[in-house]
Amino acid sequence: MTDGALILVTGALLALGIGAALAAGRLRVPGLVLFLVLGMAIGSDGLALIEFDDFELTRTIGVIALVLILFEGGLAAGWSEIRPVLWPAISLATVGTLATAGLVALAAVLLIDLPVLPALLLGSIVSSTDSAAIFSVLRGSSLKRRIARVLEAESGLNDPIAILLVIGFIEWIESPRYGLGDMALLLVEELAIGAVIGLVLGRLSVLAFRRVRFVSSGLYPVASIATAAVAFGAADVLGGSGFLAVYLAGLALGGSGVPARGTITDFHAGLGWVSQIVLFFTLGLLVFPSGLVDIASEGLLLAAALALVARPLAALLATRVGRFPPRESLLIGWAGLRGAIPIVLATFPVIAGVPQAREFFDIVFFVVLTSTLIQGATFEPLARALAVTADEPALPRPLIEVGTIRRLGAEVVEYPVGEGEAVVGRVVNELGLPRDALVSVIVRGEEALLPRGSTRIEAGDNLHIIARERVRGEVEALFERWRDGPMEVPEERRVRATGRATIFTVRPWQPSDGEPASPGSVGGVPVVRRLRTRRGEAGALVQLEDGRFAITGDGLVAVGGSRQLLRYCRKRIGRAAEPEARAWWQEAAGVVSQRVLG
Repeated sequence: MTDGALILVTGALLALGIGAALAAGRLRVPGLVLFLVLGMAIGSDGLALIEFDDFELTRTIGVIALVLILFEGGLAAGWSEIRPVLWPAISLATVGTLATAGLVALAAVLLIDLPVLPALLLGSIVSSTDSAAIFSVLRGSSLKRRIARVLEAESGLNDPIAILLVIGFIEWIESPRYGLGDMALLLVEELAIGAVIGLVLGRLSVLAFRRVRFVSSGLYPVASIATAAVAFGAADVLGGSGFLAVYLAGLALGGSGVPARGTITDFHAGLGWVSQIVLFFTLGLLVFPSGLVDIASEGLLLAAALALVARPLAALLATRVGRFPPRESLLIGWAGLRGAIPIVLATFPVIAGVPQAREFFDIVFFVVLTSTLIQGATFEPLARALAVTADEPALPRPLIEVGTIRRLGAEVVEYPVGEGEAVVGRVVNELGLPRDALVSVIVRGEEALLPRGSTRIEAGDNLHIIARERVRGEVEALFERWRDGPMEVPEERRVRATGRATIFTVRPWQPSDGEPASPGSVGGVPVVRRLRTRRGEAGALVQLEDGRFAITGDGLVAVGGSRQLLRYCRKRIGRAAEPEARAWWQEAAGVVSQRVLG
């Protein structure tokens, strides 16, 4: 195949994967099912478009993809979301995974007459829930946030447990001297090293992201990939669990206010989708559909035992930590979807040459496919029937939906405030932003602040600015002033009204008067100070050279003394039909009242 043909095929397969993901969303089943079916359809036992039977390459692809998927899962959640449900999630990941493995092994001994050690190996392979499958059913779900977070955290934390169980039982089958004590020691050692590496590297990466100023925002995703690779590789080389380390590093980075966090999250969300498509498609290629017929009865028995007995009982036992009500425990038990993890783990005994390993692979594939189809399709209806849903989505939407904002003609610009910059110590009103731009959120440490005009900027802040497309250039041109100055604001010019008693007038605003949001003069009298600019609608509150005040907007201009204008603003507050209009007139009245009192 030529390079061009290879790139064409890759693009076509990714396009088919996107189509499968869209179809899966409409059918309310995890996209992995359709990715797997797509791989089976064009593989050696289907249309034979791609000949593939390489278990070692599949395991390598699986490990790389799982690293990226777990890191993206940690980024999307963050410590702030996981911390309240950490102990129930750990209980599910440990007690729940061990109980599931044991109960499935018991079913394999009783139902399909497997020896004890091979049965324990098979139970360990299917004991882990899959983060990609869990995320796919939670997107768009209205499940209660607490339950969703428990499922999300469990799917990231239980992978290392299942992997270590599989490795341990393979070693036990190959070496009779290996025993339960060796497995326990392996679990403790790998989990401890993986946890330390993940937490330390996660913290170091946060410090590095905050202190290093990259020349291009495109380098931030590159640095995040480096974080994931170093976390997994360091833990694996030192004898720890790389999967646990990479998930914890993702949690640390996702829960911190680092620069370009939105860019990093969006990049890894896309990379996670590519990883899922490639991984599930590859796994589908590895399966021969004709071989599934021979193990259909065993697969159905174990799928039923897993979905109806093993997982629900394990979840009921594990959720005693956190004291979940029985209906929530039942839903957690039913929502333990299997996916890529068990199928990837099923390649381990095949590569190791364990007897019956190929049969195990087909059984695991059948179990994953059937349980995911049934549980994935019935998850949301069961949640509603058990009354464990809420009005808000299970997974919170991003702070700013950049794609939606852009479609509406606006842009989101981030500005990280460094030490010693001219903007440090200034208030939001002094930033000099144009009328069609505003600071929507200030991320300060672990906190998101909703700024007021009087909010003071501090070093380390990350300003999220929403601006109309036409003024983005003006906003970015301000950045140099914010960094190096000058930031001086002209002193307010207080002018006393001249002549006799001030006459109050209200008249229509004429096009010849200019732009109502930034008038240069009103009625021929120059504007000496713009006090406030109205957001959303064209309007402003200004002071004139003769000492009077004027307020423009809604097609009118009102001019008079401070007391007269204050009475006018109060009347408009009472007549305002929209909350935004009422807020504007209240703001204007507050500014004018200060002049009255002064």
